[in-house]
Amino acid sequence: MKPIAHIRSPFPTKFGIPRQSGLVPELESKVVFLPEYRVPEAFRELDGYSHIWLLWEFSEAKRETWSPTVRPPRLGGNKRIGVFATRSPFRPNPIGLSVVQLERIDLHTPEGPVLYVKGADLMDGTPVYDIKPYLPHVESIPEARAGFSAKAAEHELAVIIPDDVMGKIPVEYRNAVCAILNQDPRPSYQNDPERIYGFTFAGMEIKFRVNGNILEVTEAEKI
Repeated sequence: MKPIAHIRSPFPTKFGIPRQSGLVPELESKVVFLPEYRVPEAFRELDGYSHIWLLWEFSEAKRETWSPTVRPPRLGGNKRIGVFATRSPFRPNPIGLSVVQLERIDLHTPEGPVLYVKGADLMDGTPVYDIKPYLPHVESIPEARAGFSAKAAEHELAVIIPDDVMGKIPVEYRNAVCAILNQDPRPSYQNDPERIYGFTFAGMEIKFRVNGNILEVTEAEKI
């Protein structure tokens, strides 16, 4: 297989990226195709769907070997479970799967057809191997069990951003920054209330600390 496109997202590094797609619907990204796939006919009728599947590669997590068990961060990083019971990037094949909202399609950009999506959990430059429409009548299963992930999904933080710091964040990114921090981007095994964490987002370094269930942003610096 070979990539057909790459994602353009505000995340140049892995830290801070939402742990799953759809957790931060405010997060906007673009799917830009390689030259041989910039064919408008390939996108005919795609605008009839509100969501799409992205099949992509954990390009920064490639390994020559694999382990049958992994330590999910949401379990504190100290409990091993089977790799096939997780969405860990460290897999026999580094394949990712994300459902995202298809906001719009622009067929006529200098880079050919571009898909504008929301809720992606991909790092900038991630290779995309395929795109498929999301079919709610067959792929939405409300009664499905979620294993250990159900309890982990309950963990959210209250986010405090002082006015002087909020003023440094561009208006179009403020909701996304708050939503990302609300999901607690720290490794779950780290819980030092004095530690300052930071991640790069849309050309800014966002710094914060966490005490209990309260996350306070201490700085937002332009890089």
